[in-house]
Amino acid sequence: MQITSETQLREIYKQPSGRAKIKVLTALEKHSRNFIEQSPFVVVATVSKTGTMDASPRGGGPGFVKIISDTEIRIPDYKGNNRVDSISNILETGSIGLLFMVPGIDETLRLNGTATLTTSPDVLASFADEARPPISCIVVQLEEVFLHCAKAFMRSKLWAAESQQNPTDFPSIGRMLNDQLKSTETPETREAMQARYAKDL
Repeated sequence: MQITSETQLREIYKQPSGRAKIKVLTALEKHSRNFIEQSPFVVVATVSKTGTMDASPRGGGPGFVKIISDTEIRIPDYKGNNRVDSISNILETGSIGLLFMVPGIDETLRLNGTATLTTSPDVLASFADEARPPISCIVVQLEEVFLHCAKAFMRSKLWAAESQQNPTDFPSIGRMLNDQLKSTETPETREAMQARYAKDL
């Protein structure tokens, strides 16, 4: 049966209760602040005016996302592939969702709010301690802050040593892209890709 209404949905999913129902905050507090300060990785979700969606990873040293206040954070945007999918969506709608992860921790932190893009020298100066300066900065005004339970990570065993794949047994991105694009060029090796990326880290 295809589910097409909230009524049908609630026939198979119970209403949230207890902590799940009331856990959404409107500002950071000590635990959400600590989560961001310990996190080296966040997934940035955005949407365009036409409904085109994007979920893009961002990474850096723990605390690379700067906390400015209980309701504002700044995400550096470094040199990438220049598709600018996420930041183009931000320019169109200003909507943003964030999922922070900490290696070894099964819980995640979810933030929702509005975002703007800036190249203000004062804002970029927030990242003066980084090896390379960001090109721009995503400034996020927070509206929702909440912790997400560990079930997905427990099911996937994402951080478990036995879950780790041996890179030599997995096709390189050069091989995958060549196959997807039906290219006859010699695929870039993983080692060559890592050396090329290292210049921009």
